[in-house]
Amino acid sequence: MTPVLVVAAAVVDDLDDPQLLLAARRATPASLAGRWEFPGGKVEAGETPEEALHRELREELGVRVGLGVELLGPDDGAWVLSDQYVMRLWFAEVLEGGPEPLVEHDELRWLPAGQWLDVPWLDADVRIVEGLVDFVAGFAREDRRSMGRSA
Repeated sequence: MTPVLVVAAAVVDDLDDPQLLLAARRATPASLAGRWEFPGGKVEAGETPEEALHRELREELGVRVGLGVELLGPDDGAWVLSDQYVMRLWFAEVLEGGPEPLVEHDELRWLPAGQWLDVPWLDADVRIVEGLVDFVAGFAREDRRSMGRSA
């Protein structure tokens, strides 16, 4: 069985110099409630991953975002979450709206740099957060501009 593609965003305060990372706490299902994740969701038929991400962020957070670079995972560019799901993740910056926890989440929290791992992330997301920390730390401030803006 082919895993379902989900898309998510590492919503940061500034694509050029990220200091804050937005984490979303799951409200449902009960097995995931209270754990933190990246906002996003499944790609629907006929959507590109980027279109799906924009739609999901509007639905979940009530925001319009600018996308930066994709944080490529070790599994053909994706992050394997389970046997059923693989995820692609982009940096994103809020351009308009909220953010507010509209669907599936009961709290949002802006985590300061150095504290991005300080909430109980979903198990599958921990290594992705570690990858974000390493990616951001690996660039000098002036080089971060290469994170750029895309879709």
